[in-house]
Amino acid sequence: MLDEVGRWLQRRSWRAADRPLESLLAAKRRTGSTVSVVLPALDEQDTVGEIVSVIRRELAGRSAPLVDELVVMDSGSTDRTAEVAARAGARVVHRDAVLPRLPARPGKGEVMWRSLLVTGGDIVCFVDADLREFSADFVSGIVGPLLTDPQLQLVKAMYDRPLHDSPGGGGRVTELVARPLINLHWPRLAGFVQPLGGEYAARRQLLERLPFPVGYGVELGLLVDALELAGLDALAQVDVGVRHHRHQDGQALGRMATAICATAERRLPRAGAALPGALSLTQFERAAGADAGAPGSFVPRTHTLGTEERPPVRTLPEYAPRAA
Repeated sequence: MLDEVGRWLQRRSWRAADRPLESLLAAKRRTGSTVSVVLPALDEQDTVGEIVSVIRRELAGRSAPLVDELVVMDSGSTDRTAEVAARAGARVVHRDAVLPRLPARPGKGEVMWRSLLVTGGDIVCFVDADLREFSADFVSGIVGPLLTDPQLQLVKAMYDRPLHDSPGGGGRVTELVARPLINLHWPRLAGFVQPLGGEYAARRQLLERLPFPVGYGVELGLLVDALELAGLDALAQVDVGVRHHRHQDGQALGRMATAICATAERRLPRAGAALPGALSLTQFERAAGADAGAPGSFVPRTHTLGTEERPPVRTLPEYAPRAA
């Protein structure tokens, strides 16, 4: 297995600079492919505008028309995310406006799934909306291999994630949860540097055949299912440099880890069938004003985590005209 991973790393890992923008535009013209960029967003007013502006300025103008469609999927923001994104030039779609017959579930995977119903690109590129110091390489780098190699189906970004003094310290859930699960159960995916990274591009024909976990498990679920459906050689990764973004606190990371564990368990033989659609996670906080060690100084907080999964969109009657 190590030999297979090593060979895959040699064949399917690149740098964004390996494919200059001019070559991507030529490949796009030659293949007639269209590209949609989707930003799932929840209360990202401080960062979403700059990301949209960079993509429009560097990848969607007349001089570099790589991106045909730029959509911000609002996951129920309570701040000015939608206003800021629209002012910067994105088309903003609220999750509740898509497929209204199905009540929306909270979660990133939910809006990604719904985005397939309101976008039209042959290639769909997902980018998190909380990135700072955003570079257009996060889009062109991962779209590029899909434009130039017809065998590829999904490409993930890889990067450093600095935290304090550690260049890679930001990937705490990746290193403590996702990577051990992958190496234990799907060792063929062990070569992915950022298996939980939110920046990746895929062919629509692949995405429409995959189930989408509604929450934080979506990245792991799509990666594992893409391996099963398309094979390892259809997957790749591109180094886009450094990813700067806000970091979650420990309890938020615990909830993310629970969702990822549930997503993994659903994909293991004999294990996943018994999982409910929603799981509870009990965490603890010290009561305000309580003395350390005093009885009752810690208060339990129970969170309900949605771990259900949406079916492949190609099974929806509303998607039938688009699939055809």
